[in-house]
Amino acid sequence: MEKYLLKLYITGPTQHSQQAVANLRRIMDEELAGRYELEIIDVLEKPQLAEDEKILATPTLIKELPTPLRRVIGDLSDKDQVLLGLDLRPLHGPHNGADPHG
Repeated sequence: MEKYLLKLYITGPTQHSQQAVANLRRIMDEELAGRYELEIIDVLEKPQLAEDEKILATPTLIKELPTPLRRVIGDLSDKDQVLLGLDLRPLHGPHNGADPHG
């Protein structure tokens, strides 16, 4: 079973940042319960990390593992968009590897 390593870059304890964290935790707990590790990085506290990752906007979510590296920018409120953006395979649901869009 693959373990997902995720990093969420936020800017301070703002309502927008906290909403992104809550949205992401809800999605990950539903889809990858026990199979993910989430690191939350405040770019105000660790600007060098943000610079190293070339973070231009926050919130930005980076999936480091499993490869390939993927990024999602925004408040992470759209579950389907987050899963698609991170190329995640949900634990449950009708996923057979086929692309429903083509």
